[in-house]
Amino acid sequence: MKRKTKQTLLALTLIVGGVALFVLSASLHQKMNEPPAPTHPPQQAASAAPVLTPAPSPSPEPTPEPAPLIVIDPGHQAQGDSTPEPIGPGASEMKARVTDGTQGVVTGIPEYELNLTVSLMLRDELLSRGYRVVLTRETNEVSLSNAERAAIANALQADAFVRIHANADEDPSVRGVMTICITPQNPYNSALYPSCRSLADALLQSLGEAVGCEEGRRTLWETDTMSGLNYSLVPACIVEMGYMSNPEEDLLLADDAYRHQIVLGLADGLDAWLAGQSESTTQGRP
Repeated sequence: MKRKTKQTLLALTLIVGGVALFVLSASLHQKMNEPPAPTHPPQQAASAAPVLTPAPSPSPEPTPEPAPLIVIDPGHQAQGDSTPEPIGPGASEMKARVTDGTQGVVTGIPEYELNLTVSLMLRDELLSRGYRVVLTRETNEVSLSNAERAAIANALQADAFVRIHANADEDPSVRGVMTICITPQNPYNSALYPSCRSLADALLQSLGEAVGCEEGRRTLWETDTMSGLNYSLVPACIVEMGYMSNPEEDLLLADDAYRHQIVLGLADGLDAWLAGQSESTTQGRP
């Protein structure tokens, strides 16, 4: 019995020891497979700040040139004013501030009325072509001296000052068209002579062609006796549309179709003159 008991105890001891070894081995295996504990708390990766690329600045668009400005002066007025006015800035020579003009030898139409009618038609034609236009008067009942009319064009810095008139002569057979500008020796604004002369040339040629006036009846008169031209600080000229003292021409000037031809001729002349001015300016640039 003793020997058997010893053997039993030895067997139990071996079993218990094996169990303990198994438990220890399992514990070590579990620890070896656990992830290591972090030494510092995890930090979130900082998100990169967005890089903003500035939008390219748009190239500034060139400022368009303003349309040409034409000041039209319908000559005379219903009531003349014989009050003396210096013929030019600082002049001692005097002239009536403004007169009421002539009248048709057949139609009896007053010149001031004809001048305004054609000027209004010319304004509308130039506006349709893209011009800016100002009239010194839009009614016959005004009181504007020749110097005051020029002052309007000066204040606006007009590209051209066009004065609309009709002519008269003691000889009723005289007819034709005329433009008037200053002379190269004008004592008030001679620096404007080249542009005034070229304006008068352009309007005379185009008007003559438009109304079928032959070359021999087209006249360009240079003079320093016109107050409205002497006071002008911008290119200026007077247009004499025809002779109201000539019976045939007086009737033509009363006809709307003929007036329309006058207007087209003057508008075409301004187109041509301004094109020439622009070309001269471009060629003069360095």
